Amino acid sequence: MGEYRVRVTQDSASRWRRRAGEYETLAEAVAAAEPGDTLTLRAGTFRENVLLDKAVELRPADGPGSVRISPPGGVPLTVTAAARVHGLVIEGGETTAPAVLITGPDATAELTGCRVETAAAVGIELTDRAEAVLRGCTVHNPSGLGVRLRSGAVLLAEDTELASSAQAGLAVLDGASARLTNCRVHHAGGAGVLLAEQGSSAELTGCEIYEIRGSGVQAESQATGRLTDCEIHRVTGNGLTLDTGAELTLTGCRVHDLPENAADLRRGSRLHLEKSILQDFGRGALSVWEPGTRAEAVASEIHSSSSDFPAVWVCAGAELTLTDCSLHDLRDALSVLDQGSRVTARDCSFSRIGSSAVSVSGGATVALADCRIQEAGTGLWFRDHGSGGQLTGCEISEVSTGVIVTKGADPELSDCTVRGAVEAAVYVFAQGRGSFTDCRVSHGKGFGFYVLDGCRTALTRCRAEQNEQAGFEFSEPGPVTEGCVSDDVAPAAPELPAPRTAQLTTAAAPVAAAIAPIPDCRPADEALAELESLIGLATVKQEVRTLIDLISVGRRRRQAGLKAPSLRRHLVFTGSPGTGKTTVARLYGEILASLGVLQQGHLVEVARVDLVGEHIGSTAIRTQAAFDRARGGVLFIDEAYALAPEDGARDFGREAIDTLVKLMEDHRDEVVVIVAGYTAEMERFLSANPGVSSRFSRTVTFPDYTAAELLEIARSQCAEHEYALAGATEGALLEHFAGLERGPGFGNGRTARQVFETMVERHAMRVAQLADPSTEELQLLVPADLPVPPPRVGLTM
Repeated sequence: MGEYRVRVTQDSASRWRRRAGEYETLAEAVAAAEPGDTLTLRAGTFRENVLLDKAVELRPADGPGSVRISPPGGVPLTVTAAARVHGLVIEGGETTAPAVLITGPDATAELTGCRVETAAAVGIELTDRAEAVLRGCTVHNPSGLGVRLRSGAVLLAEDTELASSAQAGLAVLDGASARLTNCRVHHAGGAGVLLAEQGSSAELTGCEIYEIRGSGVQAESQATGRLTDCEIHRVTGNGLTLDTGAELTLTGCRVHDLPENAADLRRGSRLHLEKSILQDFGRGALSVWEPGTRAEAVASEIHSSSSDFPAVWVCAGAELTLTDCSLHDLRDALSVLDQGSRVTARDCSFSRIGSSAVSVSGGATVALADCRIQEAGTGLWFRDHGSGGQLTGCEISEVSTGVIVTKGADPELSDCTVRGAVEAAVYVFAQGRGSFTDCRVSHGKGFGFYVLDGCRTALTRCRAEQNEQAGFEFSEPGPVTEGCVSDDVAPAAPELPAPRTAQLTTAAAPVAAAIAPIPDCRPADEALAELESLIGLATVKQEVRTLIDLISVGRRRRQAGLKAPSLRRHLVFTGSPGTGKTTVARLYGEILASLGVLQQGHLVEVARVDLVGEHIGSTAIRTQAAFDRARGGVLFIDEAYALAPEDGARDFGREAIDTLVKLMEDHRDEVVVIVAGYTAEMERFLSANPGVSSRFSRTVTFPDYTAAELLEIARSQCAEHEYALAGATEGALLEHFAGLERGPGFGNGRTARQVFETMVERHAMRVAQLADPSTEELQLLVPADLPVPPPRVGLTM
């Protein structure tokens, strides 16, 4: 016999066996050993399949890693008894079998300091009610699963690493259970930890799951799991995925650096978070779907995401409870939608929210008590019919808009405060309702309670203090007030008197239905004469004359008892800059006022920057304010196409258009709206909302000025400022205007005025050199005063 490879040491109580034996193979040694014996292995590789069917212990003679079990095929190590294995390296390449198989109700294996380096179907498999303990082990299996438990098997793992698996790092299936302490699961091709089927469970303490090509933890089919002081990060899927009645509990955990959701729950699954942190997620922190699905978070924190999705998304009948939680540094914090969806929050804080802190839509409800919202675009937005809930003792501060209620939503707020709102503290419009009891709004830059469209909002014992605009602003009758007080003090006087407190007993007076002409309006003929005096614009003048004729004939037909033709008063002005669109709009308003169509005829000119806010809800308020300023006159929106950018899926300009369309319908006789811009771009604007094209059914095109018309504008500028053009100067000017490039930046009338101003400057520089210039020299503009034409870029031969 050659030198032994395995020594069997007698550790049993039998007196009839020799103390030790030496064997060439592991199979021979195991066959000769009795339960309780120790098998000591010399360094090297054993090319055999090892079956441990006795309670024996295997140890390498030269320390961990010096002995390898690497058979050409089959299962390298099978354990069916209470065996203990220390410091071995187990290698296998069987793609249809595990590298280590622990099976049977008598198997209670213990592996300490072992390394499983294999390309097998499974690194370590426990099945058929087997039990195993892994201490300080490592499993590498880039071809399959890391560790799989089935059929009621039980695993205890401590300080163990599951790495580089092609599928899940740990799979607990078919009623099996696992308990991991201070373990690492990483670089898995599937879920880091997979829990599936009723009765399957896992408990992880102090573990780290990272670099996973899938979900960090995936629980489904009524499996359960508990994680304590664990960290999940750098996965390609969700941090936690729960489905079909699964349940997870996380305590003191951190889930972060994820491209998808920190947790995604569906089909009646449940999640409980306590003292945990969800941060830096690419989609959402909590995504909770479908009836019976519930999530609960206690003393937890959700923060730091630039995602366009709400951080917490509760929909399709799911439920969420938040207690003593903090949500901050997010674009949108909490969105609740769909009938049956409900969120209950108590003693929670929402801060540094770029858009909406809480959004409720689709018939969903919320119940918020003693919550705080600070530094947000919109505090709470109740969006549509059936959406509402109860808010008690909540504080909202430093927001653009505190509470928005619209489109039939009907929340109930009691004992709540809104402080320091930029746009409005409470904004109700478009058939929104809402009940506000013992609420207080103060120190806002806009309105306190701003209720439009005759919304039936109930205000009981509410208080408005130190708001820069009115504390209570009602555009129409509808709101019901009882016991409300307001403290509105004009800021004009340097020494303010003591604030006055006025009891609110009635809503604001209704807006008059009939509009009469103002008595001091100049006659239509004078405004028409000014229009006719404008240079060029022949087609524009004809369009305006046609509109005026329709209005005049319509009035006479009504006086005769006949139906008047339908008036299309809202206009689209298309054309290049500097073609007189603003001037014509001003004159059009004056003419309509003189004919009794408008009450005042004044012009309010706005652009995108005046209508579009930075936060959800603020755009509607700004658009409403601009519309209110224009009541009785003309609202002129320059470059209106900027409200509908080509790539503006989330652009707030759409909100301005939607608000404008509704206001034009609700107040059709009070304001004329004119939108202006380039021809092609205005076609995009007209298609932005189905109601836009129907309300702007008449387009007036402003053509570019000809060279002769530009010369005429220059002549009028000279006459107005007491200059004169020499005969040669007029010819040179005509040639100059004819040679100008007419690209997108061409300014038409503005260009003519700029040329005149340049000539005046060059004239001044020339005449300043004369010792005693004559009156004629002080007035006359000569060809030398023309601007130097820009060099033309051409081809050189």
